[in-house]
Amino acid sequence: MSKLIIVESPAKAKTIKNFLGKDFEVIASKGHIRDLPKSSFGIKIEKDSFKPEYRVSKEHSAIVKELKAKAKNADTIYIATDEDREGEAIGFHIAHAIGKDPQKLPRIVFHEITKSAITHAIQNPREIDMDQVDAQQTRRLLDRIVGYKLSPLLSSKIQRGLSAGRVQSSTLKIVIDKEREINAFTPVEYHSIDTKFKGIEATLIRYDGKKIEKLSISTKEQAKNIVQTLLKENFIVTKIENRDRVSKTPPPLMTSTLQQSASSMLGYSPKKTMIVAQKLYEGVKTDTGVMGIITYMRTDSLNLAKEAVNSARDFIKDNFGDKYLPKKPKFYSTKSNSAQEAHEAIRPVRVDFTPQIAKAFLNSEEHRVYSLIYNRFLACQMENAIFDTQSILIDSSSATYKIIGRKLKFDGFYRVNGNSDKDKLLPDFSEGESIKPNPLSSTQHFTEPPSRYSEASLIKALEANGIGRPSTYAPTISILQSREYIEIEKKQITPTKIAFKVIELLEEHFNEIVDSEFTSKMEETLDLIAQNEKNWQKILNEFYYPFMDKITKGKSSIKSQKVVKPTGEQCPDCGEELVIRAGRYGEFISCSTYPKCKYTKNISGEDDEPELSDKICNKCAEPMVIKNSRRGKFYACSAYPKCKNTESLIPPKKLKIPCPKCGGDILERSSKRGKFFGCGNYPDCDFISKYEPTDASCPKCKGSMVKKILKKGTFLECINKECKEKITI
Repeated sequence: MSKLIIVESPAKAKTIKNFLGKDFEVIASKGHIRDLPKSSFGIKIEKDSFKPEYRVSKEHSAIVKELKAKAKNADTIYIATDEDREGEAIGFHIAHAIGKDPQKLPRIVFHEITKSAITHAIQNPREIDMDQVDAQQTRRLLDRIVGYKLSPLLSSKIQRGLSAGRVQSSTLKIVIDKEREINAFTPVEYHSIDTKFKGIEATLIRYDGKKIEKLSISTKEQAKNIVQTLLKENFIVTKIENRDRVSKTPPPLMTSTLQQSASSMLGYSPKKTMIVAQKLYEGVKTDTGVMGIITYMRTDSLNLAKEAVNSARDFIKDNFGDKYLPKKPKFYSTKSNSAQEAHEAIRPVRVDFTPQIAKAFLNSEEHRVYSLIYNRFLACQMENAIFDTQSILIDSSSATYKIIGRKLKFDGFYRVNGNSDKDKLLPDFSEGESIKPNPLSSTQHFTEPPSRYSEASLIKALEANGIGRPSTYAPTISILQSREYIEIEKKQITPTKIAFKVIELLEEHFNEIVDSEFTSKMEETLDLIAQNEKNWQKILNEFYYPFMDKITKGKSSIKSQKVVKPTGEQCPDCGEELVIRAGRYGEFISCSTYPKCKYTKNISGEDDEPELSDKICNKCAEPMVIKNSRRGKFYACSAYPKCKNTESLIPPKKLKIPCPKCGGDILERSSKRGKFFGCGNYPDCDFISKYEPTDASCPKCKGSMVKKILKKGTFLECINKECKEKITI
């Protein structure tokens, strides 16, 4: 008797296969195999009925053919896609693609990829949840309606190639609103009266009977008068208070907090974090074989299985002692009403597979993310940390200063999670003691504008506003970046100029698309569809017709905001007229026949004029000039467009490895496509490699080898095409 299990991921399939016998075959669909067509609207609308016209994509036609062949020979077919709404829909489409009734195929779900979890799932199958499928279909059709109908309108009114989206545009508005707040900010002057007692900084909390806050002292004259008064007064220690301050254990991680923590602590983007977490979930090498080492990583729940909690408590007691173990287990819940509480938080599958043991089996990125998840899980079941705090009040006849010190009394969960609260030890003070301030002076300050969003803080804002779900946070930010609506530099998100125009138009004519409350309520509506409390066709009907009325009216009523002004100059490439256009980063000059002719240049101005340099082009021997781009300054040949040679302004890093072709220096360079390695004797030597050359020799042909760091691991590979010998590091 043959049994077929269908999952989405090849890595997941490989891991599951390790746990099952010869009667089982496991195959991956490699994600969505059916979707709306790319080249057409793909939704058939008749009266109040919306029918999606799904297609199998060309890139999935081969896998569908293989799935059909294996399904034909199987006695039982299990759908084992991820347990979230997206996974339910993928399972539904797999069933249709292989010609089976979705509700007649056994559906198995598991929160972790371990032998016990897989065995339990097979023994307890269920049907595909059509309510969840309908909720996912509603989301997909809503997004197609908005994107397919609104994006062309933006392109026609502002600039070609623009796009809009239900979640994408409301997220962009949050970024734009923050930038508007920063632009409207006016600095406010204030002063502080600084002093130290026994070398310890003290804070002025009261003066002349009034509480002192940040902006209380607004002028230099006011500050000067206070300092002169205090210099004449005597100071006495009036109160010393000692008490314990409890630092509570943090909850385990869920998708949003994992992405935030990895961003702030590891410097990883949400996209990178989720790629690494996916690998940890689907299966990696461990001390007991290949298996998933964390639970499902797309979750908004803080629930923990009782077995996992008990396992953590046993580990804490055995490894840290009774004083680190609370009397009762700790359980957590989310504030969000829409959280899927049937799911679990992200946790390690095995508490005995510690980060110390895991280090021998994981690469550095996997180990860092796993350590973050593991330590947070273990910490959430430990005792609170306790600080011994000391508060000291020092009074004069007109002022009160305060000093606060602290010392870690019991480390509690800090034992595994680390402690960022450093001790601040105070010298001995005694009540009634007369004491002198030294020095005593005023300092001028100005209020700072609000900080721009980082990826971590934007995800926190999306979560707080109910925009999107755990699976959408990282893709939404990636889409905005790829559309060039935002730039991310030094962890700060900055909107581009064209993003302002897009949001201004949407605010005026399609406010519901950028309204976070509307988007949040739509997410709640999708959850109600998944719970069989709303009809998905009715929801689409209520949205579609009013929205399309606005689109129809907008085609004639919305004024064009395109900036196309003639310059009176001719295009050096084709001879046609040059015009000024509005771009994502401001105005620029381009050919009037675009996209037929793609000539562009910066608008003339002081900042755009190229700077002369003493460097000579190594291609045509003409002088090179220094130009600006959004990535910074660079050398460009003055003979452009005849010669299009460019070089980085920063000298390239020289490797200690000779060129495998000519023996020259290997230089580390960068381009639009990222980092690469090339010979310093270019153009005489044309050696170039995407991967870092090494001094290792190929054991087969004695040729040079390059170092490759890919998802499947780190290895050396021979550069000779005929050889391609690989050595795993």
